[in-house]
Amino acid sequence: MISNKIKKLRSKFIKFDIEGYVVPKNDEYFNEYSSPDRLRFISNFDGSAGLAIILRKKNYLFVDGRYTIQAKSQSGKSFNIVEIHKKLPWKVLKNKIKLGYNPYCFTSLSLRRYFKNYFILVPIYNDLIIKNEPKKTNKKFYFINDNISGESSISKISKVLKFLHKDKSDYLFITAPENVAWLLNLRGKDNLYSPIPNCRLILKKNGKIYFFANKSKIGNLFSNNNLKKINIIDERNLNIFLKELCSKKIIIDRLSCSLAYENLIKNKIKISSKNDPIYNLKSIKNDIEIKNFTKSHILDGVAVIKFLYWVKHLKKNISELKAEKKLNFFRRKSKNYLFPSFNTIAASGPNGAIIHYRANKNSNRQIKKNDIFLCDSGGQYRYGTTDITRTISFGKQSNKIKNIFSYVLKGHIAVANANLNKLTRGHLLDTLARKFLKKRGLDYPHSTGHGVGYFLNVHEGPIAISKGYKILLRPGHVISNEPGFYKKGKFGIRLENMVYIKKLQNKIYFKNLTLVPFDKDLINFKLLTKKEKEYLINYNSEIYSNLEKYLTYKEKYWLLSQF
Repeated sequence: MISNKIKKLRSKFIKFDIEGYVVPKNDEYFNEYSSPDRLRFISNFDGSAGLAIILRKKNYLFVDGRYTIQAKSQSGKSFNIVEIHKKLPWKVLKNKIKLGYNPYCFTSLSLRRYFKNYFILVPIYNDLIIKNEPKKTNKKFYFINDNISGESSISKISKVLKFLHKDKSDYLFITAPENVAWLLNLRGKDNLYSPIPNCRLILKKNGKIYFFANKSKIGNLFSNNNLKKINIIDERNLNIFLKELCSKKIIIDRLSCSLAYENLIKNKIKISSKNDPIYNLKSIKNDIEIKNFTKSHILDGVAVIKFLYWVKHLKKNISELKAEKKLNFFRRKSKNYLFPSFNTIAASGPNGAIIHYRANKNSNRQIKKNDIFLCDSGGQYRYGTTDITRTISFGKQSNKIKNIFSYVLKGHIAVANANLNKLTRGHLLDTLARKFLKKRGLDYPHSTGHGVGYFLNVHEGPIAISKGYKILLRPGHVISNEPGFYKKGKFGIRLENMVYIKKLQNKIYFKNLTLVPFDKDLINFKLLTKKEKEYLINYNSEIYSNLEKYLTYKEKYWLLSQF
């Protein structure tokens, strides 16, 4: 199947005078969960990040450390798998070869990173991968109220305009749909796991707005809105608008403005290429957003605890897919639950070592008596986004496994208890999370934490707890705390909470949003300090006080047994 698709693609090389073709993961909107998914189509790899290069005789699939096992399993027969953090494409391929690419799916920044100036890059505006794109949804966009967003769109626009004036620019071209969604308090149903509407926007320094989207999804949405200076333009006319745009200076987002759009304006307008200021603005959640995040995590905590009680008391084996279905069942009991915030990872035994594993008909494994079960899941609620990972035991585990679990837990607690007045940046916290594993020669190939959007993307920049991230962490930031460990072919362990940064008087610290206990059966308490044990007691007490009224007597009794 893959070989036939590759063969068809190669047959087009002569027509376009190229020696290879580059296939990204993202779509034209640079969404995390892309549609169409060109990379999956050509390689069968369904991870959330990656890049394929199809040559006349060889194929390469570049992925990060999270996906090497998965990529080898899904695509290894047809592709050479390369860990992109160790070897970028320009280090692997021969110089001077002609590579075709879709300029709507790459930024000038991403092309420079992947290829520098070593290759002849040929823009091809015809899509060589997807002949018939998936049917687009016509479901309408909608606004969220100020009591959900915590701030009016007028107020947000005024903040962005200040940035625009400070930069002495005439326009800001907002190409990341999630940034448009935040700015206008707008949501939609164009994406599988996030309520993000596919749209773009140009903001003029005088406050005038040009909004580009599929008009069938808008209707009379803006007729009763306070946005007086908005002009609705069908997305098919964006290219024409850019060609005719006149100004002295325009800001484009270097992370999401495609090279196709940049090329339309660069010859007549001075371009200021930088990160859209909205990334930073939306990463700091206001008090109402934090309050609503807390509400959504209470609902999510109830669902996950009911699931954990159910799965821990099963008298027969169940499959990974059955477990995933049951967890979604408990979430759906809340009227405020909408849909998952990403693909659920329900991984038992050796599948747990595949960091972003997804169960399917072929891989679906029965959860056996002495398995370790890793479940990473989340939900989109009407007022918040959740993301949680718990690793649980079925039957007794060896001291070795319990020790490793405890080292991961110690790293998790170390981050949760970190003094953020001193450890102000993500790379410092990342080191803290890994130290207990590293003392034993162990580690994990992913970041310790990622930013989380507010009823937007579950993975949100610019903040992270990771080796390379030195962005200042500030009150209002919402981030995950998820150290782990993975033994190929054996098991996986990951412990993830969502937290936010709180300031009380002069102290800055993490406050847990996630309210679900860690599996007591996997902890070697002899490895924990008195302070770490106190943390667990206090955390479980907080869980119980917030959730007990939503649980049955048996569920409450089980929850108390985790103290």
